[in-house]
Amino acid sequence: MQIPEYYNPVAREMAQALVEGFDKHYRLFRACSQQAKALFEQADWLGVQQAIRDRIQFYDERVAETVGRLHHEFHADLLDDEIWQQAKLYFIGLLTNHKQPELAETFFNSVFTRMLHRDYFNNDFIFIRPAISTEYIESDPPCYRSYYPGSRNMRVVLRDIMLDFGWQRPFASLRRDLALVLRASATFFAGQWPAAEANLQIQVLSSAFYRNKTAYVFGKVINGGVSYPFAIPVLHDEAGCLYLDTVLLEPWRIGVLFSFSRAYFLVDMEVPSAYVQFLRSMLPSKTKAELYTMLGLQKQGKNTFYRDFMQHLQHSNDQFVIAPGIRGLVMLVFTLPSYPYVFKLIKDVFGGPKEIDRETVKRKYRLVKQHDRVGRMSDTLEFSNVAFPRSRFTADLIDELRTLAPSMIEEGEDSIVIRHLYIERRMKPLNLYLMQCDEAEKERVIRDYGLAIKELACANIFPGDMLFKNFGVTRYGRVIFYDYDEIEYLTDCNFRQIPPAPNPEMEMSGEVWYPVARNDVFPEEFGSFLLGDPLIRKTFLNYHRDLLMPHFWQQRQQRIREGVVEDFYPYPEEMRFAATRGAAAKKGKHG
Repeated sequence: MQIPEYYNPVAREMAQALVEGFDKHYRLFRACSQQAKALFEQADWLGVQQAIRDRIQFYDERVAETVGRLHHEFHADLLDDEIWQQAKLYFIGLLTNHKQPELAETFFNSVFTRMLHRDYFNNDFIFIRPAISTEYIESDPPCYRSYYPGSRNMRVVLRDIMLDFGWQRPFASLRRDLALVLRASATFFAGQWPAAEANLQIQVLSSAFYRNKTAYVFGKVINGGVSYPFAIPVLHDEAGCLYLDTVLLEPWRIGVLFSFSRAYFLVDMEVPSAYVQFLRSMLPSKTKAELYTMLGLQKQGKNTFYRDFMQHLQHSNDQFVIAPGIRGLVMLVFTLPSYPYVFKLIKDVFGGPKEIDRETVKRKYRLVKQHDRVGRMSDTLEFSNVAFPRSRFTADLIDELRTLAPSMIEEGEDSIVIRHLYIERRMKPLNLYLMQCDEAEKERVIRDYGLAIKELACANIFPGDMLFKNFGVTRYGRVIFYDYDEIEYLTDCNFRQIPPAPNPEMEMSGEVWYPVARNDVFPEEFGSFLLGDPLIRKTFLNYHRDLLMPHFWQQRQQRIREGVVEDFYPYPEEMRFAATRGAAAKKGKHG
């Protein structure tokens, strides 16, 4: 971009400082992602988890660092509007040929909005709309590798694909695993392989995706005008060798790997927009916001989500309403029926016996953001100072906001600004779901509810409040926990058995005859508030009676303290090749 010579040199230097701040951030972000390959090879599972947690902090640290630099070197908060506008133009010019321009623009926005009032939050000062196209940005090497089978044996081509990742661990039996991949693929196509077209090729993303104990290989087979996506998870066996655990061929099953209830991936990307574009060609139902977020670029995901949301408001006319279900004691929740999300803000005064404050609630939500959600906790997008069109709020919702969270809103003639809120995927509250489903589905979902609690426990999470209203059911029928104000690390809890009453009169009195510390938990009490329905009680006790015993929880605590990282598979157990491999593949928890 050509910048006139008369422009203020301070604006040029500010733009350069902003680019340098972003480049430092992405350099550190990418170095952390590159580390994942070595951690996977070394089977350092705790290291993988720590890398994901550390990386989440990088962005805010670099934003704060850049804000400090602009204050110190330029007194930027005192500069006039024209210099800020010029700085944006210079910044755009510096992004020519940049490999991550969309991320840099978001970084600019984050710095700017930390320094100036929201009256400046328009396209003259920040990037409400993207300025630089991400189309056809090339990386070296390219973001994906192409393989042309031609007359070669498909197993040989697949072997080349796997070996090209260069893992410094041998495969236990790659030939065996590839035979299983081909067998599963033949079953998927009902034994009728599509006839090979002249353009038959396999495209595979150059970097593996690392999370927990797994490296995922993502690609697609292109044949004629049809594209077939696939994902192959690579794991370690007990001897430390690699094996292919399954092959996922249905787009919706591959999409589950990018679910909002999963931890972010570690992926080495020079051009992240190219990865997002490739993944969208595999998973067209996934939005750019979802994919950027799951690639660990949650700020870009949040920015893209907001742009999508603003566009949706322009093309819809329904109103925000109070979310259905039992009202929470801590959070006020509303939703827009035409948009699949809920909006949650912390009340000014909490109901009932809650002994927490606003900062504690925020800390709990940060815990979930940074923790491995193991497919059982909903991720959140956190926003500040969001302006909503007032005309889209029902009168009941406005009254609720004024009554329960007046400090969190600012009312204007045409807008309502919410100072702080969380946005989550909308799910059907479990308590409502159980009232509306048939007996067979009720049994299935209660079994999954118990599994959700057990898997959270294996991930060192105790929900605190396990009432059905605090869980939701996804469109795929999976039970997810989403109410975090009482969440605790499992290892911070003291699971106890209720001691015998000193006499029958004391037991019948309803009074507590034993001391109770703040972190004490008595699992045998769970049944009294969960299992009133006879069918629910029968199902729960049949599958999850152990949840009512302190021993279950104490065992999980011991494994966590010993550094054991459990297995969580984001696909059904029956899809795994483990049965064919025999004992070499250790059976874990499905997910």
